[in-house]
Order: sequence, then structure tokens, then C-alpha cells
Amino acid sequence: MLDYLIAIVGLYLGYSFICLELNYRRASSMGIPLVRVPVDPLNIPFQVFEPHLFALLDLLPSGVLPNFVPYLRRGWFFLDKADSHLRYGPMFAIVTPRGIHVQICDSEVIHDMFSRRLDFVRPVENYKLLEIYGPCISTANAENWPRHRKVLATPFNENIMKFVWSESLSQTKQMLHTWTTGASTTHGIISVAKDTRTLSLDVLAATGFRQSFSFQSSSDDDGGAGTNTASSYRDALSTVLDNAILLMLIPRRYLSLPFVPQSLQRIGKAAEEFKKHMERMLVDETAAHKQGKTGAGGLMTSFVKALNNHNANPDSEGSKKQSPGLLVDEIFGNIFVINFAGHDTTANTLAFSMYLLATTPDVQNWVGEEVQRFVAKDDEWDYERLFPQLLRCRAVLMETLRLFPPIVSLPKQTNSSPQEIMLENRRVVIPANTSTSPCVIAAHTHPKYWPNPLKWNPSRWIKTGDDGTEDLITPPRDTFFPWSDGAQNCPGAKFSQVEFVAVLALLMQAHRLSVVKNDGETGEQMTERVRKVVEDCDLQLLLRMRDADRVKLRCSPLTQVAV
Repeated sequence: MLDYLIAIVGLYLGYSFICLELNYRRASSMGIPLVRVPVDPLNIPFQVFEPHLFALLDLLPSGVLPNFVPYLRRGWFFLDKADSHLRYGPMFAIVTPRGIHVQICDSEVIHDMFSRRLDFVRPVENYKLLEIYGPCISTANAENWPRHRKVLATPFNENIMKFVWSESLSQTKQMLHTWTTGASTTHGIISVAKDTRTLSLDVLAATGFRQSFSFQSSSDDDGGAGTNTASSYRDALSTVLDNAILLMLIPRRYLSLPFVPQSLQRIGKAAEEFKKHMERMLVDETAAHKQGKTGAGGLMTSFVKALNNHNANPDSEGSKKQSPGLLVDEIFGNIFVINFAGHDTTANTLAFSMYLLATTPDVQNWVGEEVQRFVAKDDEWDYERLFPQLLRCRAVLMETLRLFPPIVSLPKQTNSSPQEIMLENRRVVIPANTSTSPCVIAAHTHPKYWPNPLKWNPSRWIKTGDDGTEDLITPPRDTFFPWSDGAQNCPGAKFSQVEFVAVLALLMQAHRLSVVKNDGETGEQMTERVRKVVEDCDLQLLLRMRDADRVKLRCSPLTQVAV
């Protein structure tokens, strides 16, 4: 038996070696630097063992491991920043037994790729896990993508932005109350990361359901479970988003089977409950549409119009013309992906910024000065007037996204034909069906594009005119693209900007953040401790701090802070 096992392992290793060398020869035709990696990071069995492997490898002295080892680590992009591109150049490839993975950090090449949507396509098969409730824009092929995009762009209008602004302010007021009362004032905020997730969830849920929710802080003990329909919607959405990876791997219908553990049944029940809420909203909005009413004005309102467009424009038999609307399961699929994409991205960015601000009182004062300049004490916080003026708040967002983008590399691949690109005045032909990824974090941290690139410095985004007026800089194209770029950029980009600016502006108007120091800790030691926590990230689906709660923050009214 052992002989058979050894033979199987030997055959597998031999086959992997042959595939690796064949891929290496194919990649050599591009004439760019290549790195052989004996195991593909997307190899599923390897992904299981990868954390345990690096727990051991990290104990070894640096410099003793082969040069391919860093590329085996999940999320290696974040740790690497632009180092590999400084070593190998603006374009290099990682070659594995499974395929060729071209890494790109050249703004002109990246711009060319974004402009050629049909030549450099999204590998939709990698996103199929997102179809928990149905097909969505992330899994749409090149033919169907414009139909999804047109519908999804509709709800992100200025009326929605006004609602997002007011709801973000409401949630922040409630969050500030919990941060400045009780044990939070003495021992620090229990969990900034959990509270920003709650805030982001409540804003998303309110936008979808068109009803506000009470903020439930991590310092509260009762769990905040509600009994009305709106609260049930929020709670179901919370459970679905918190367990999204599990739901992607195990179909929700299996989680409701009687022999499944209670903890998993609870997740399955929440997933079914969330679908029932979507179905109920669909029925209500459809009835309103038929009666000529405007509806609630949330996401479902726009999607129902799209559904009616689809029903009013059925494909004629034998016609290849696509209907302009969406099907019911596509509506549900897109509502989920909007919530999934909009939740952790904004929540994590808020958490990163809170910790960075807590170690930089000068940046807090700089932002607070702007807020106090434009917002009177009794001001009504008008969205249309204030949002365009709060440039320093947006600068904090941009700088945080520059160093901590939720997605550190954008998966792309060439289509079924080889694709030619121009790299620094020379022609490179990328083979067909080859992974070709613009590296977000590398472009964001390359010294060619950003001076002192690893320093978090929001003021780099502000330019001051001769008359003292400030404006937000526009970086060279495709050196900053946290929301992607080109035709397939994120339709919810402004949504996240409005939410972030509202939260930060209200926070900085009359409060300051600080780090709860350890006994005997100096300021330098405290800053280094926070830096290590902020830089210790994992990348399951999106970039986030591994354990933000290792550092406690305190939020104090401005009257108690020496500025």
C-alpha cells in the first residue's frame, strides 16, 4: 500500500514538474522576468495547509528561503507592496504548474487593459461563489455585463446619496454616544472594528429597506435583536454577511437539513429569511409600480423597474437581442453582491482610518479645522453644500485606500486570443487565457508614482492655490484605482465616499481619538504597536486587520483634548 502511495505522489510531482516547465516555455515568449513557483497558490489542498506552513517558515531567518516562497503566501501582494516590481520591473510573471500569472504595475499598460474590456476579461468563473442568491454583475459574461451595469448604476443617484449622508450622520451620532459614555471612557472602546461594521451594516440595511435602525455597539450586551420586520431584515443581513464565505462554499439549502449542527442551521435560517425579505420587498415594490406609485425609493425600487423592462421586452424566438432588464434571481443576486461589496469595504476602511488617526493628532486637528470652518455648531449638515467642501475628509479616505485597498490585485485574463501590449516602447504579446492582473497595492505604493509611498499622509491629496483655496489632486491615471477603473469600475464608489466623509466629519467636529497606552509605554512604542496591528492583515476575500482589538482606542470630546 505504501508503495502505491509513493508511486502516486511521485507521478503527481512528475506531472506537476512537466506542467511547470511547459508553462515556463510558453511564458518565455513574452520576454519578461519569470519566477518559477512549484505550487500554484490557488491549489485548494495547498490553501488548507498554507497558514500552517508559513507559521513554521516565518520562524526561519530572512534570506534563507528560495525566492519563490513569498509568492506561495495567500495575499502576498499586501506584504510585498511594490518590492517585486522594483526588483523585476513593471511587468513580470509567476509561473506555476497550473498556469501563468502576469503581474503588472505600469500605469499606461493598466490603462490600456482597462480600455480593452473585451480583450482583458474578468475571470467570471472565479466569482461564481458569489451567486448565493442568483447571477449578478460580478459573474456576468461580456455579453450580459452591460445589462447588469446599466441597472445597477440607476439606484446610485443623488437622492440615494442624500439618504446615505443623513443615515451615516444618524448612525455616527449614536456610535459617538456609546464611545463617550460608560466603560468606553475609562477602558477604551471595546471594538472599533465591530462598531464600524455595525455602522456600515445599518447604513446599507436602511438604504435597502428605507427605514433607520438603532445602532448596537459592541459594548452592549443584549445583541440588539429586533422583532419588527425592519430589524429582522437587518439581523438576517448581518448573519448572511458575517458568514458569507461559508454560504459561498455550502449551498444554503443544505444548512437547513435536520442533521446539520444548530450553529449552521441558524446561518441557513438567516439566509432563507433574507431571501424572504427580498421577495416581500419585490412584491411590495411591484404592487406600487403597477399602481403608478413611486415606491419606497430604495434599491428594490430601481430593480423592479428593471424587472418590468425585462418582462416588457421578452426575447423574440430565435432573437439574440438581450432584454434590457433583469430577471428575478438576477435582482436577488445583485442585491446580495451590493451588500457584500459595500459592507466590509467601507467598514474596514473606516477601521483602518480610525487607528491611523489615533496615532496622528495633527491630522485629526487638520481635518477638524476644515469641518469647523464649513459646519456651524447648529448647522443642518446639508449634503449638497457640505460634501463637496469636505476635501480633507476625502483625503483621509483616499490615503487610507491607497495603502489599504480592500482588493489588492484585480483579477483579469486575456481572452481566447493572444493580446499585444506596449510596455515602455516595446511590444509584449501575452498568451491567450492567461491571468493578467493589474496590481492595485503595487501601483499605490510605487515610488515612481508616489513620493515617500509607505507613509500615511492625507495632506498629499490636497493642493493649495495662491488664494488659499484647497482642491483635491487628481493623481496620474491608473496609479490609484481602489474602485477599479474603466467601464467596469465600481458603481458604488460615491456611496462609500459619502458614507465615509459623513462619519469622519461628524467625528472630527467635536471629538478626538487616542490610543489607550499600556503601562510604562512611550509614545514611540505605542505608535509602533498600533502600526504592527494595522499592518497585520489577512486577505480571505477583502483586506482587513487580523485582530484590531489588540489595540484599544478612546474617543474624547474636544473640550477634554489639548489641541
